[in-house]
Amino acid sequence: MSITAVNPATGVEIEAFEEMTPGDVREIVQAAQRAFLEWRARGVADRAGPMRRAAELLRTRAEDYGRLMASEMGKPVRDGRSEAEKCALACDYYAEHAAKYLDAEVVETDASRSFVTFQPLGVVLAVMPWNFPFWQVFRFAAPALMAGNAGLLKHASNVPGCARAIENVFRDAGFPDHLFRTLFIGSGEVAAVIEHPLVRAVTLTGSTLAGRAVASKAGELIKKTVLELGGSDPYVVLADADVASAAAMCAKSRLINAGQSCIAAKRFVVVEPVRAEFERHFIEGMKAAVVGDPMDPRTTVGPLARHDLRADLHAQVQKSIAKGARCLLGGEVPDGPGAYYPATVLTDVQPGMPAYDEELFGPVASIIPVRDEAEAIRVANDTSFGLGAAIFTRDLARAERIAAEEIDAGSCFVNTFVRSDPRLPFGGVKESGYGRELSYFGIREFVNIKTVFIE
Repeated sequence: MSITAVNPATGVEIEAFEEMTPGDVREIVQAAQRAFLEWRARGVADRAGPMRRAAELLRTRAEDYGRLMASEMGKPVRDGRSEAEKCALACDYYAEHAAKYLDAEVVETDASRSFVTFQPLGVVLAVMPWNFPFWQVFRFAAPALMAGNAGLLKHASNVPGCARAIENVFRDAGFPDHLFRTLFIGSGEVAAVIEHPLVRAVTLTGSTLAGRAVASKAGELIKKTVLELGGSDPYVVLADADVASAAAMCAKSRLINAGQSCIAAKRFVVVEPVRAEFERHFIEGMKAAVVGDPMDPRTTVGPLARHDLRADLHAQVQKSIAKGARCLLGGEVPDGPGAYYPATVLTDVQPGMPAYDEELFGPVASIIPVRDEAEAIRVANDTSFGLGAAIFTRDLARAERIAAEEIDAGSCFVNTFVRSDPRLPFGGVKESGYGRELSYFGIREFVNIKTVFIE
């Protein structure tokens, strides 16, 4: 059996990787445990050196990694280069801040001394997706390794080259041998890895269905999990918004990574007084997308990562139109090679349509007209997901109230698009998962928060 990378822009096979046997995996887990015991004994300051070197390597190799992402999953090369550089920022961030985040916290009690300490758990399995094949991994790995853990990566099967490259970054940066290893296995083998007694925790970024499977197995074995799952982010445009600016920001967010992002804008909840103006500006922004060869630096939207994903997306569009949505732009599968799909805008989207009820993982926008602010908030929250959201209004006090108190999501941005940042916690609620990545919340997910009480 092999795991094969296929270029989604051409359909040409890139490279095949031999799938590991259960025996291979057991040996890797055992080696990771040995590396963990060495690594945890080092001080946080000692761990920071290799992490900073990892950041240097990511910057030095950013162009190569951008081309690798373009070839394996279709991300425009300039976006892949930026992704590698963002990973470097995360490495530097935790190299600088981990000691503070992990420092013992003294608590005044009736003891002579009592405090809380943060100790690493051990070997952590990461099950990661293809859409941001470097960033998704590093936003877990940088804090987890700085906390003293070891990492095992089961990456998506269509980006094996990226998985190998990430392992090489940590090896070349001087981390202990086997502290971070890639497992070339299929999704059907993940449960057996979770069952291994030396694997102490699991983190998964992916679909809600995959999250349920991993959470079920980990829960059965009483192992800690962090899940970052799907999203159908609402962007609420109120009547007092700068409509042209809001539409431009909404189009930009919808097209990031060809729309293949959990936190991309997906549902545009627009109040009727500005609906026509918003649609006009929004269509202009979507039309401006340059769809093409991801290796071309002029390209802003590459192909979808696989042909089956394109087929699923187009079926959602067709079903929504059949149920009454109007297609203002795109909506047709183009001729020629590659898993390309055009920038598409649907309006008059209502409950019962896939464009309303489901996550659309591609460059398809759903415009949902509403009467007023109250209905906009209700529609924004009318989803099983709760990852990100955005509000557009000139009244910042109003925006702060809605963002902080009324939108049911893990993050809510005002007058800009949602994105992740090493300084801020990232994660969702409802079927978008639980737990947090990044900031000091992220580094404390995979530690033993231990109380020490001295009489």
